[in-house]
Amino acid sequence: MDPLTQGALGAALSQSVSKKKHLVIAGAFGLLAGMAADLDTLIRSQSDPLLYLEFHRQFSHSLFFIPIGSFICAVVLYQLIGKQRGLSFKQSWLYSALGYSTHALLDACTSYGTQLLWPLSNERYAWNNISVIDPVFTLPILILLVFATWRRNAWYARVTFLWIFIYLTIGVIQRERAEAAGWHLAKERKHTPIQLEVKPSFANILLWKVVYASDDYYYVDAVRLGTSVKIYPGESIVKLDVSRDYPSLDPNSQQAKDIERFRQFSNGFIAKDPNDELRIMDVRYSVVPNQIKALWSIKLSPSAAIDSHVEYTTHRDNTPASRQRFFDMLFDF
Repeated sequence: MDPLTQGALGAALSQSVSKKKHLVIAGAFGLLAGMAADLDTLIRSQSDPLLYLEFHRQFSHSLFFIPIGSFICAVVLYQLIGKQRGLSFKQSWLYSALGYSTHALLDACTSYGTQLLWPLSNERYAWNNISVIDPVFTLPILILLVFATWRRNAWYARVTFLWIFIYLTIGVIQRERAEAAGWHLAKERKHTPIQLEVKPSFANILLWKVVYASDDYYYVDAVRLGTSVKIYPGESIVKLDVSRDYPSLDPNSQQAKDIERFRQFSNGFIAKDPNDELRIMDVRYSVVPNQIKALWSIKLSPSAAIDSHVEYTTHRDNTPASRQRFFDMLFDF
């Protein structure tokens, strides 16, 4: 989830249990601790660009790491602001723990994948019931947080969680509708999906992307879930087969290993870019939900040394045509 929402949710939980005289400082602790888990994005390597993908939403987002992560936050924040505001270290740790604890669970509601049970499991949990940025979800939280701080009234912060529960529940219902639509569409095409995922498109839970695997292809479509279900048929692409698509690639090379790392991160949904034979895409994400136009990819180099890593690239499809196509679907009442 975006840092603003993470911080606001952390602040709301800390304020919801604080005394009136500590409401502002509790909110500050929750705000900062609620964003702290994403400091894992600083773990990077110039030689290994996929290291960032492996560590983001890993140990710092584990439920088992909450006591440790919140303790580190408490130590820093107590020295910076807590002691001067009359908080004990125990109170500082409590507010930090409450803020920190919201982060991983909210991230797991998105589609990126969060390793909630690391180190016991490397599984990435992705409940796919909210977009990583959703202003409809975030704005009421911010408004209630402002009122809680302004009025020094913890009840505004507590009401926040009623809104969160309602919105995320609606997201679950929408996800189930999208999955049902995806299975129905596949059945109409006489396909038998071996894997099917649905994801809310950017900043809403109305328009969804459906991607499924059947035989040797991935199929990508969009569904709009209002009072009725509207289908926007999309595109298909051949699954990546390394031995077929890159027969000259040494299976013991670092690039071959990186392909498998990228495959794991992408939950298997990878394919060769039809516009660049050396580029491998994660087909699950695109701005226009019924297109195969990846937001990130890796690129091979035929001349690379056996121990050289792939190149990792992010893409931004911000063309007016793509934006218009997205909004045409979103507001197709």
